[in-house]
Amino acid sequence: MSDLLKTLKKTFGYSEFRPLQREIIEATLSGRDVFTLLPTGGGKSLCFQLPALHREGLTVVVSPLIALMKDQVDQLQAAGVAATFLNSSLGAAEAKTRLRGLHNGEYRLLYAAPERLMLDNWKDNLRAWNVCALAIDEAHCISEWGHDFRPEYRQIAQLRDLLPGVPVMALTATATGRVREDIIKHLRLDEPEVFVASFNRPNLSYRVTPKDQPLKQILDFIGKRRDDSGIVYCATRATVERVAESLAARGYSALPYHAGLDAATRAENQELFLRDEARIICATIAFGMGINKPNVRWVIHHDLPKNIEGYYQETGRAGRDSLPSDCLLLFSAGDAAKQTHFIEEMSSAQEQQAARAQLRQMMHYAECATCRRSELLTYFGETFSEPNCGACDNCLEPRATYDGTTNAQKFLSCVYRIRQAGRFGVGMNHVIEVLTGADTDKIRRWNHHTLTTYGIGRDLSRPEWAAIGRELMRLGFLAQSAGEFPTLEMTEDGVECLRSRRIIMLTKPLVLPKSKRSGAHRAGEIECDEVLFNRLRDLRKRLADERSVPAYVIFGDATLRDMARRYPETKEAMRGIFGVGEKKLEEFGTVFAAVVAGHLETYPRITFGD
Repeated sequence: MSDLLKTLKKTFGYSEFRPLQREIIEATLSGRDVFTLLPTGGGKSLCFQLPALHREGLTVVVSPLIALMKDQVDQLQAAGVAATFLNSSLGAAEAKTRLRGLHNGEYRLLYAAPERLMLDNWKDNLRAWNVCALAIDEAHCISEWGHDFRPEYRQIAQLRDLLPGVPVMALTATATGRVREDIIKHLRLDEPEVFVASFNRPNLSYRVTPKDQPLKQILDFIGKRRDDSGIVYCATRATVERVAESLAARGYSALPYHAGLDAATRAENQELFLRDEARIICATIAFGMGINKPNVRWVIHHDLPKNIEGYYQETGRAGRDSLPSDCLLLFSAGDAAKQTHFIEEMSSAQEQQAARAQLRQMMHYAECATCRRSELLTYFGETFSEPNCGACDNCLEPRATYDGTTNAQKFLSCVYRIRQAGRFGVGMNHVIEVLTGADTDKIRRWNHHTLTTYGIGRDLSRPEWAAIGRELMRLGFLAQSAGEFPTLEMTEDGVECLRSRRIIMLTKPLVLPKSKRSGAHRAGEIECDEVLFNRLRDLRKRLADERSVPAYVIFGDATLRDMARRYPETKEAMRGIFGVGEKKLEEFGTVFAAVVAGHLETYPRITFGD
C-alpha cells in the first residue's frame, strides 16, 4: 500500500480515493501549481488536507466563510490532524494562543479569510511560519463572472510575491470555462496542472414545478420525507422567516438562516442543523457554502435562483454521501421580474449585463422541455450522452408538444414588422403589447398600432406570449441583445422560418391545470400584477418603518392590490383608488405613483377581467 493510501486509511478512514483525488494530490506534492474542479461532494478538501500531512511546514487554506473554517477544522481535529483557524469569531486570548502555536510550528493547516492574510502585520507572520503550500478554496469567488464574486479574493495573488516558490492549489465546485480562465489568470498560477471532473451528480433528481401556493407545495413535499434533512432556499430574508415560522408551527423542526440574524443565532442554527437536531434550514444563499453535511436528502428552491452556477452549487448540497436525493424548484416567471429588480440596483453596468445574461440562462433551464441533467452539464461545457437520465421530471414525464406554427409566425412577423417600420429593435414586452393590441404611449408614438400585426394575438394572454417568445429564443429563431434594455432580433433561422412557413413544434408550457391554480377563483381576491404589488408593499414597509407604525396604517393590502390592478402613474390618477383619501393622497400619492410609473418602464401592463 502506498504512503498516500496509508494516510487516507489511517487519518480519514477511506480505503480508496475518489476520481482524480490521487492525481491531484500527486501533482501538488511534486511542487506544481494545480487548478481543481470537483463537483460538490467530490472530495475537494482532501486534495489539500492529505498533502499537508506529507509536507514539512504549514499549509495555508484561504476560505471565505467562518462557518466553513470551523466545520473543516472540527472535522480535522476529530481525525487527529493539527489544524486551526483564525478569524473574527475568536476572542483575543484564544487568538493569541493560536498565534503562539503557529510560531511554534504546532499546526499542519491554517484556515484564514483572504482579507486577514493581507494585513500588514501578517506578512511577517507568513514568512516566519514556514508556509509550504497555499490552497484557495471556493476559488470562483475571484472571478466577476462567477456566481459569488468577492473583491477581496483579487488580493490573494500578492501572496505569490510574498511566498515565492510555494505551490498554489485553486479549488472550486462550479466554474464555466470563462471562470476557470479568470481564476488561473488572477491567481497567477504557473503552468498549472488542470483537473476537471464530471459535473454530473447521478444521485440527484431534478424537478421544476409551477409555483402555486408554495407553502402547501413545500408541506406536501416534505410530508413524505419527515425523517430527512433538507434545505429550503428563499430569495429574501422575509420569505426565509415566513417559511421557517410556518413549518415550525406545523410541527417541523425548521430554523431560519440569513445575514440579518446575529452571528450567534446563525452559528447556533447551523450547528443544530449539522447535528440533526433541526431537520430543516430555511435560508438565503448565505447558507451552505462548504457546509459538509453529508445527509441532506433534499433541496427546495422557493424562488428562482439568479444563475445556474448558484443553482448547481445549492442543489449540490444534497446527497454529498452519494445516496439518492431530490431537488425541487418552484418556478414562477414573476420571480424573474423580481430578480431583474435586484439587478437594476447593481452599481456597475458590466455587472448588470452579466447578471441579466445569467438570469436568462436560468429561465431557459426552468422552462426547457429537455433533460435537465443534460441542460446543466451543457452549461458547464460537458456532454451527457444518455438520451434519458431517468432522474428528472422532463425525462420521467415528458411534456406534450403541439403544432405552434401559427403562434410562432405571429410572433416572428411582429418582430419583423416592428423592425421594418422603425429601423430599430424593441424588447419582448413591447412586441407582446403590439401582439395583444395594447394602447400605450410608445405604441401610439411609434405608430405601431398601424402595423398589420397589431392585435393579432389577442387570443392569448401576455404570459402565454412571453413563454412562446422565450421558447423561440431557445429554438434559435430569435436572439436578445445584451445591455440594460435588451431588444429582440430575428436570427437567420428565424427569417428563413418566417419565409418558408415550416412547421414549428412548441412545448406546452409548464403550468398547472386552471382548477388547481391558487386564487384562480378565490372569493374576495383582487387579481393584480403581483410583481408590482410586491414593489408597492416594499415601499409601504419602508414608509411604515420610518414612521414606526404598522404597515396597514399607510395602506391596506386591498389598496395596494387596487393600485397594482389599475396602474395609476400620477398623483391625480391615484384619486378613486380604494382606500386613498385626501390626506393620504397628499402624503403618499406621488411616491406610490412613481413606483407604478417606474414599474411600467420595464414591464407591460396586464389586462384583467371584470
